[in-house]
Amino acid sequence: MKKYTLFFLLLLLSIPFSAQYKPWTSAQQPLKEIDALKKQIIKPNFRKQDYLITDFGAIGDGKTKNTEAFKKAIEKCNSEGGGRVVVPKGIFLTGAIYLKSNVNLHVSEGATILFSQDSNDYPIVFTRWEGMECMNYSSLIYAYEEENIAITGKGTLDGNSDNDHWWFWCGAKQYGYNESRPGRQNPARAKLHEYMAQKKDPRERIFGDGHYLRPNFVQPYKSKNFYMADVLVKNSPMWNLNPVLCENVLIERVKIISHGPNNDGFDPEACKNVWIKDSYFDTGDDCIAIKSGRDEDGRGIGKPAENHIIENCEMKDGHGGVVIGSEIAGGAKNIYAIGNVMDSKNLDRALRIKTSSSRGGIIENVFFYNTKVGAYKEAAVRFNMHYEKPGNFIPTIRNIWVENLQVKKGGKYAVLSDAYESSPITDFTMINAKINGVEIPYKVDFLKNVTLKNVTVNGKPLTNFK
Repeated sequence: MKKYTLFFLLLLLSIPFSAQYKPWTSAQQPLKEIDALKKQIIKPNFRKQDYLITDFGAIGDGKTKNTEAFKKAIEKCNSEGGGRVVVPKGIFLTGAIYLKSNVNLHVSEGATILFSQDSNDYPIVFTRWEGMECMNYSSLIYAYEEENIAITGKGTLDGNSDNDHWWFWCGAKQYGYNESRPGRQNPARAKLHEYMAQKKDPRERIFGDGHYLRPNFVQPYKSKNFYMADVLVKNSPMWNLNPVLCENVLIERVKIISHGPNNDGFDPEACKNVWIKDSYFDTGDDCIAIKSGRDEDGRGIGKPAENHIIENCEMKDGHGGVVIGSEIAGGAKNIYAIGNVMDSKNLDRALRIKTSSSRGGIIENVFFYNTKVGAYKEAAVRFNMHYEKPGNFIPTIRNIWVENLQVKKGGKYAVLSDAYESSPITDFTMINAKINGVEIPYKVDFLKNVTLKNVTVNGKPLTNFK
């Protein structure tokens, strides 16, 4: 008897996690999960000791380069057990800032950290670029395998990017590129894709000068207990806030205004236990885009985006308000967006899930609750399994719950889906949704187990997709 019990136990353990999948049956289930998750995500504590950067030689005239002063202050703070590195009123020009454990970079009200437009001020570090691992320019603020780090204060982080600095590297004329000036990321981007497909050692994928891959703004990498509060972030070279492979991330009352190319607001990548709340987004790309790596790199590392709360945020311009993907090859699960407000004629979608068969992975348990939308362009809810190139890894999207969605002036569609027949969007629930002002109620394909309750589009009940 014991032999058979052991056999069945081993058989049970061999069943992959995805086989245990169970869709929600009421909103009370994810709401309880949210309450439990909030208790796990806590902001780090810091020693009560301040290190004023002007005591280390910093000059806030907007012209003097203060890279060394920031470095000395942060290292001193770290070596003595931590505390706050304080930036007083003034404009402090600097190159890359490296955050060390137990350091809170505090940007006082009236203070601006202005980042250098010279790429030589950004050393080559191990990083991710569009979900691919490589050696490239340091993000403007970077950390690697650090713990208990923060950026706080009512001051400003200015990435100092424009059509003549950083942005034109994207190769688009609307951002200043023309053939007479050097700098275009396309060849290096293609080379990085090749390296990834070949599974070349990421530390041998060396870019930097002459390759024109723009750095992100804030990127803690493989770090724990990252906190950010109250600052204004603007004019990023590329993605704004991009924690990678981090655990316990708390962001609150942050304001991001950045309209350059690929200027996503918040892109947590393959992170676990993330909570962003009471923040504002007005961006040139997705407001919030949850990621877990591109193609081979995402699948190889195999870390999903897991346990994310997006609460009481405001979204203006952007390709999407709450987005999952497209670099989502590691999968995503337990994504909760509650109490958010969106409103802009330049906001393309409210909830967007984008992936492809070059990515693969499972996206499951997405809860979109109590959302108010003024206007958007394309769709309130958008599923896309054909984003970018196809491949041999068909993705899975399942257990998507939308409840209490109010839209005043919609765009073209209420719901839009583009899926695979072999992998339909499964267990899609929409309850108590009132969507007005759309041109076409829906355009969908390959949805399975759909539940629509008390849904109206342009004042008419929507009871099915037929």
